[in-house]
Amino acid sequence: MKGRTIVITSGKGGVGKTTTTANIGTGLAMRGHRVVVIDTDIGLRNLDVVMGLENRIVYDLVDIIEGSCKMHQGMIKDKNNQDLYLIPAAQTRDKNCITEEQVKELCSKLESEFDYVLIDCPAGIEQGFKNAIAAAEEAIIVTTPEVSAIRDADRVIGLLAAAEIHNPKLIINRIRPGMVKRGEMMDKDDIVDLLAVEVLGMVPADDRLITATNQGVPVIHDKRAVSGAAFSRITARIDGDDVPLMDLDPKTGIMGKVKEIMGMNRGAYSHA
Repeated sequence: MKGRTIVITSGKGGVGKTTTTANIGTGLAMRGHRVVVIDTDIGLRNLDVVMGLENRIVYDLVDIIEGSCKMHQGMIKDKNNQDLYLIPAAQTRDKNCITEEQVKELCSKLESEFDYVLIDCPAGIEQGFKNAIAAAEEAIIVTTPEVSAIRDADRVIGLLAAAEIHNPKLIINRIRPGMVKRGEMMDKDDIVDLLAVEVLGMVPADDRLITATNQGVPVIHDKRAVSGAAFSRITARIDGDDVPLMDLDPKTGIMGKVKEIMGMNRGAYSHA
């Protein structure tokens, strides 16, 4: 059966997209699937560090595409799961050194061997973004409950639709329930109201996630981490399970100001 290729993107950098990719990939592998995660952020690779595999790199994505090594030589097996592999980005090359067609061709080969091919998309909407989305049929957008991040997510939704990647799913990262309750941060309904996309999951702000990331161990391995539990739910939903969203007991409070800043209103704007 053909594997699923999913691009994980954000538009804006610094929202936790790479950490999300590592945890979803790990979670799917923990559920018994064969998974490969690809870092397409050429020149600024980070996925290897988040997964604790930076010392194992010999070849990279560009080496595979250019034929400097065989596809399997460029893959790094995860330390904790034999069914999880990483294809790292090249650090000393430029994003323009590969093409959309080359990424498509590689992912087509990977789909015949893996259940899931996850593409970690670089920040921005330039050539690196175009390369990353070229092979994908599904997309997950990562945002934080901040106006700038949501504005960028809105832009990415439009670009994905133009590339015929419809119905993307949304992960809302770094939610602080206390701030939401005090009306100082947007909640899920606020964000859905603005972006008109389905929420795949919500990840609360969590110091244990920061610690795990710094240690190169995806937080989904940490059974005491609330963020790890959130990623487990997200992974289950991707895999087709009917799992409820994590209940963070949010309340609304700043929507009027946010809509004014973004220049959006419910009646005039929709991605539906």
